[in-house]
Amino acid sequence: MKITQYLLEEMNREVERSRRTLQEIPEGKYDWKPHEKSMILGYLADMVATIPQWIVMEINQEQLDVAPEGGSNFQREKKETSEALIKGLDESAAAARAAFEKTSDEHLKTNWKLLARGNVVMEAPRYEMIQDTINHWSHHRGQLTVYMRLNDILVPSIYGPSADEKTF
Repeated sequence: MKITQYLLEEMNREVERSRRTLQEIPEGKYDWKPHEKSMILGYLADMVATIPQWIVMEINQEQLDVAPEGGSNFQREKKETSEALIKGLDESAAAARAAFEKTSDEHLKTNWKLLARGNVVMEAPRYEMIQDTINHWSHHRGQLTVYMRLNDILVPSIYGPSADEKTF
């Protein structure tokens, strides 16, 4: 199996798992957080919806500086409804699928860098970075399901049955 095909299929499975989670996010909880040091629910849900954009960057760019000198110019649109989150997921997944279609296994074997203030934080072949991004995605989705549980929001079945959905 080609690397591109493997990663695309894995991403597609995670898109559907993320969709089931994001469908349950209610309006009015955007600013909720479980602890002072925690990120807000809306930001976390938005991250789960848009992480496939990182895959696009890992394929199409040589590097990403997550803390550039002078600050970031990235503007995140606030998604306050499950419909907006699902739309963001669909758009970011479509962009990642298009990037996979235009790349090759040879390109995915070339290095990609993650920087912070111009310093290399991580450098590895693109396919490894993409796999790490998919793993990171499931981590943040897991955080989101804890937030959901704490707010009595239905937690869907993701990798197996949940206490709310015993569909398996």
